[in-house]
Amino acid sequence: MPTSPLAAVPLAGTSCLRVLSIIPPMTQLNTPYPSTAYLTGFLRARGVDAVQEDLALGLVLALLTPHGLEQVHQVAKTLHPQKNSPSVQQFLHAFTDYQSTIAPVIAFLQGRDSTLSHRIAGRGFLPEGPRFAALDVYGDGDAPDPLAWAFGTLGQNDKARHLATLYLNDLADVLRDAIDPRFEFVRYGESLAASQPSFEPLAQALVQTPNLMDTVLHALTLAALQKHQPALVVLSVPFPGAMYGALRIAQSIRAHSPQVRIALGGGYVNTELRQLAEPRMFDYVDFVCLDAGERPLLALLEHLQGKRSTERLVRTFVREASTGMVRFMQWQEPDIAFEDVGAPTWDGLPLDKYLSLLDMLNPMHRLWSDGRWNKLTIAQGCYWKKCSFCDVSLDYIGRYETATAQTLVDRIEVIVAETGQTGFHFVDEAAPPKMLKALAQELLRRKLPISWWGNIRFEKSFTPQLAELLAQSGCIALSGGLEVASDRLLALMKKGVTVEQVARVTKGFSEAGILVHAYLMYGFPTQTVQETVDALEYVRQLFETGCIQSGFFHRFTCTVHSPVGLDPKAYGVTLQESPFAGFARNDIGFSDPTGVDHARLGLGLKKAIYNFMHGLGLEEDVRTWFELDTPCPKTRVKRNTIARALAPSPKGK
Repeated sequence: MPTSPLAAVPLAGTSCLRVLSIIPPMTQLNTPYPSTAYLTGFLRARGVDAVQEDLALGLVLALLTPHGLEQVHQVAKTLHPQKNSPSVQQFLHAFTDYQSTIAPVIAFLQGRDSTLSHRIAGRGFLPEGPRFAALDVYGDGDAPDPLAWAFGTLGQNDKARHLATLYLNDLADVLRDAIDPRFEFVRYGESLAASQPSFEPLAQALVQTPNLMDTVLHALTLAALQKHQPALVVLSVPFPGAMYGALRIAQSIRAHSPQVRIALGGGYVNTELRQLAEPRMFDYVDFVCLDAGERPLLALLEHLQGKRSTERLVRTFVREASTGMVRFMQWQEPDIAFEDVGAPTWDGLPLDKYLSLLDMLNPMHRLWSDGRWNKLTIAQGCYWKKCSFCDVSLDYIGRYETATAQTLVDRIEVIVAETGQTGFHFVDEAAPPKMLKALAQELLRRKLPISWWGNIRFEKSFTPQLAELLAQSGCIALSGGLEVASDRLLALMKKGVTVEQVARVTKGFSEAGILVHAYLMYGFPTQTVQETVDALEYVRQLFETGCIQSGFFHRFTCTVHSPVGLDPKAYGVTLQESPFAGFARNDIGFSDPTGVDHARLGLGLKKAIYNFMHGLGLEEDVRTWFELDTPCPKTRVKRNTIARALAPSPKGK
């Protein structure tokens, strides 16, 4: 592996540097991750020659072609028959069908051939692998169409997209089983980077003989270099599952164009690499930048132009040329105000080539993978920043700033004019109610018709009147954290809400025609089996009364940047520190004196929520969802608790 060019040496004669920002595999397939759009828009507003590429989408589209599948087929044929998974066996058996259908299916999912829905929905066009077995759970044995309950006779296009998504998921399984066991559409090689104390797993993976996906990604990287001729490449890594791909891209740049400088940043870096001390990282990149990227990037550009020393870089790790050691440069300069960040731009990204998938039939869940949403932030950080499970000590949550409603709607108008699309996903940690109200009023004042959804806290400021206003402005769905539906635990985690308050707020949204998704949690410190059963009963009642239409249970994870990780004694737990070897640090184990087997409970919770979202099992005793070695306690929550909380107050009260 070639060593990094010396970070302290400026590029000569670069009065106007071209900056290429890259989205590495894997992030999303239905819409671009917004980090490069924000950076590119900001840099262009400052007169910088900035461009962007989505190599996550590029990799998938290169593999999912007749030629790409032929390459996969050649590899799969060499596998020992006994090692072939059911997915690979089905692929080999029906290869000609996969090869002949892949191009039209991609065109259909890109919205370029809607009439194909007739053939796909008829169930005779696509080869059906193991992923299609999931359809069996919907049938009653005699029904000719197990999906009729979800799509009826008029939802043919959606039904076809769901079937086409299952078809792609089958192919993703083939890519995993035949080409790279680490592959997933959104978590490629995640275990190599997530809370990984040592760089060694990544280092070992990166020196292996390139597989088919590595080879395709290498070719895509060289094509991007040839197209843009950048002086600086910025790799944005939002998740652990994008780190391996990012370093493969960097590896290709090093080998082909060693004069190009490479910077790494993004959500994963900001969260997990804050104590970076691994020199080998800088065999692949020159700079690793933390937190909001605008100010560090401006400082870096001045450095590369010879106008700023290494010591005056902002929140940036480098490797010293003299010692080979990693140093963190943190020259103090004010961050760019959120008001001045400017509008993101999607110019240069292939907006007509993203895939509108339909993974889940739940109408709220589908928003994450269905349709190309313009992603936009209403505010920097979180206005609440108290939740004990959240990384409130980090900049992206702890530093809260807003822009005016007028500025936000100006940005929305610019984006609609550029993309021609009016759907927006506000990606805030928790959009502030005051700003949402002002935003809605400004949208209505300008008569700007958009559709939008985002994440909030279910706090009492969201009255039925405000819910109606948001709906009128284009709000179609909202998600928020109910977490553990237990008033004791909600108080312990400093959530600032109660179960009954959540019920009233979510009911107001639902009655305004806004879909509601609840983030749910289990395994919080000191949570008992009784509290888990009680929480599920509350959740059942929220579905039953129409307060929420969607939900998902997450297992609580303690992180080093959260209040629980920073002060475990306050939450009754003991941390289980693992040796740190200079690379990633985030998730951390802990010992809970209750000794509850939350893994066993989690299976029942996820099974229950899946059924509740489909309107099933709402009349059953919640204990039936759990399979425990000991008797499951009866819930202490009365079955009409939520209904009573929603009942109108008597007159005069």
